[in-house]
Amino acid sequence: MSGRIPTEETMNTSFSSQPGSGQPIQIIDITEDHKFKLNEDNLQQILNHPKVKLKKVSIISVAGAFRKGKSFLLDFFLRYLNRNGREDWLGGEDEPLTGFHWKGGSERDTTGILMWSEPFILRRNDTKEEIAVLLMDTQGAFDSQSTVKDCATVFALSLMISSIHVYNITQNLQEDDLQHLHLFTEYGKIALEDSHETPFQRLTFLIRDWSFPYEYNYGYDGGQALLDKRFQINSKQHQELTELRVNLKKCFNTLNCYLMPHPGLRVCTSPQFDGKLRDIEQDFKIYVKKFVEAQFQPNLTVKQINGREITTLELLEYFRAYCRIFEADELPEPKSMLLATSEANNLAAKAIAKEFYMNAMEQHCGGDRPYMHPQHLQATNVQIREEAVKKFDSVPKMGGESLSQKYLDELKEEMDDLYDTYVKHNDSKNIFAFSRTATSLIAVMVLTYIMSGLLEWFWLGSFSFLFNFVFWACFFLLGAWIYVKYSGEYKEIGEYIDGLADILWRRVIKSNVYQPIYEQFVQHAIRAMLSYAPIQDGPSGSSGRGDAKKRN
Repeated sequence: MSGRIPTEETMNTSFSSQPGSGQPIQIIDITEDHKFKLNEDNLQQILNHPKVKLKKVSIISVAGAFRKGKSFLLDFFLRYLNRNGREDWLGGEDEPLTGFHWKGGSERDTTGILMWSEPFILRRNDTKEEIAVLLMDTQGAFDSQSTVKDCATVFALSLMISSIHVYNITQNLQEDDLQHLHLFTEYGKIALEDSHETPFQRLTFLIRDWSFPYEYNYGYDGGQALLDKRFQINSKQHQELTELRVNLKKCFNTLNCYLMPHPGLRVCTSPQFDGKLRDIEQDFKIYVKKFVEAQFQPNLTVKQINGREITTLELLEYFRAYCRIFEADELPEPKSMLLATSEANNLAAKAIAKEFYMNAMEQHCGGDRPYMHPQHLQATNVQIREEAVKKFDSVPKMGGESLSQKYLDELKEEMDDLYDTYVKHNDSKNIFAFSRTATSLIAVMVLTYIMSGLLEWFWLGSFSFLFNFVFWACFFLLGAWIYVKYSGEYKEIGEYIDGLADILWRRVIKSNVYQPIYEQFVQHAIRAMLSYAPIQDGPSGSSGRGDAKKRN
């Protein structure tokens, strides 16, 4: 376990975004009958924000008992991020604290789970990669309106989703605080057996209103000493308590504790308190500043599942999976939680591969691209499809080969459906497609007219009757086709004429007799241009293959 405060020299995570506006948005509601409902539209509004879409993500959540200052604390995070972490980010003494709604008093304020609508962008110090940072607020536990299952579910969803989970506790770290984590240690044990990867990342016990600085100093140093004391194992402990401590250490990459001083009596007792710094004790301001900064330094904690850093696209799949598993009337078994994680893991891999396939195909035959020759489109599809499957296979999977194969088959089916759509869209861009019927009928009329004239020349007029019949038949079909296209009536007749013309074009004219020279020229030009069109990358971040010319 580690939890030291980073020094000034190590605090070098850089910002790449300007302060913006935002508001808390409800992403998970709790209904009157205590059902949890994912508000997917609100969540997609955040995760599909243009500046964070497909970026890796870091999620900071705060959970704990109600009326203990969780939303109040998150507003300090907001102030830090909105001001790009500059030295004076705490602001002026008379500046109210705004953001997530909070209020004094004894009744709960936050319900369900909320997320700040405006994602933040921070850069990693080592790679300079842009990371999306999300802040999540949760309903307080143990109020008079929530069931035990409600409290456990909110805590579980917060912990399963976040990369940094702040467990907000008042005054001291007690045994019942550790017992609330028992479900996750059971989940962690079977998750470790399945994937051999630590299931959770950072858990911070934030002890608010710490009253014993003479025993353990404020901050991470004193908190770590207290945590080590609480996690001591001796022969007199019950086996359950021993196992809980051992498993907690195994389930988290980082397990630490921070001791926070009391903010002052005016904060707790004045109904007029609005977050102004002048009403807050100096010790609290010092240590809340250090605590907030430490969550982003020296580097960001990016959300990982199965040992792999995930993007906003994948995070959506995990939200869906976890909300489904917690919809039941009873808390899920750890094995059910693992299965939900495994399914979400495979769904995320499928989403990555599908997004890559769609992006690459759009670059070749999307709305703003010219018509592609069908053979070239098919060859491009085969190449991109193979790359998409490789993207799927490259994501570490949970749940075994059979579960992975199921989602791979679904991916292939969806790519087949998408390809059919791209073929139809590509055909609609063929400038000869609309005129094919007219061209075919006119070509037949020209050919039959010439043949009829030749037969008349060689005194074989009796045979020219057949060509004259075909000529006039095509003439009347052409007239009917023009009327159908102009009036929009008798569409079935138009479809029959188009079908007949298509047969004439493919089996008679194009393959044996006549193909317009201008069409050959245009198709050749399109093939030459597309041979240099690269397949750009999808959401996974690795480079695509070279140009299509090398593939063929």
